[in-house]
Amino acid sequence: MKTLVIGGTGTVGSQIVQELLRHRQDVRVLVKTAEKAALLPDGVEAAIGDMDEPGTLPKAFEGIDQVFLLNRQSPAEVAQGTFAVASAKRAGVRKIVYQSIHNVHTGDHIPHFHTKVAIEKAVIWSGLTYAFICPNNFYQNDFWFKDGIVNHGLYTQPIGSGGLSRVDVRDIAEATARVLMTDEFDGQRVALAGPDALTGDSTAQILTEQLGYEVRYAGNDLEVWATNAKQWLPGWMVDDWVHMYRFFQTKGLKASSEQLDLLTNLLGRAPRSYTDFVREHAGAFSRVGELI
Repeated sequence: MKTLVIGGTGTVGSQIVQELLRHRQDVRVLVKTAEKAALLPDGVEAAIGDMDEPGTLPKAFEGIDQVFLLNRQSPAEVAQGTFAVASAKRAGVRKIVYQSIHNVHTGDHIPHFHTKVAIEKAVIWSGLTYAFICPNNFYQNDFWFKDGIVNHGLYTQPIGSGGLSRVDVRDIAEATARVLMTDEFDGQRVALAGPDALTGDSTAQILTEQLGYEVRYAGNDLEVWATNAKQWLPGWMVDDWVHMYRFFQTKGLKASSEQLDLLTNLLGRAPRSYTDFVREHAGAFSRVGELI
């Protein structure tokens, strides 16, 4: 069985590729350039195409049995997703596993969530076999906030006090590979979450305990966060994320016990905790001259 991975060079997709290779699966990855193709792991076939140019996609889908679809957040996200679904259907692909968002329909007024709902509908309407993997906020996102943690003792992701069942990307990869390799979860929505509902304050407390220096939560002021974020992110994305963080602050995004039981069964173990993540990656957050 041959899998086409779309989004296979990013934070999540690259881990899924590695997990599929570990299980000796036949993998093809869509990339935009020959330069990116050269960076793929040994044993991975490259297909060069552009999600914004549907005419470049048909060859990528030739001979493919199933597709993992993770198209990046962009103003053209829905168009890219529907192009991919249409290409899969024309090529006779059997199954699509699409990466959506945990409990996405509770926040479908948020642009970042709404686009996922639209692509989900395109997948369902295609008539192809499908499954949706639905991760919460990633632990690995905290590498983006490393400067605030290390240099200022501040955790600056404005997640609030509603509680997020954040998840390790490695758990996403393991679960997704299983969903791709079995029919057991076809037609289902698989929530990918961690065991604890984390807040800004509890996240800072765990960082303090595991890193050996004080980290405080920077607070919920989204205007301040947006002003700083626009120095390194496009304005449309920052505005989108403000809506998302406001939702997190007021409603949270928590996994149910049933969702965690399903994930535990899927992984064959409990999902990784944030404490374990910080402990394992403490070196990445160490201060110069300090030992962890």
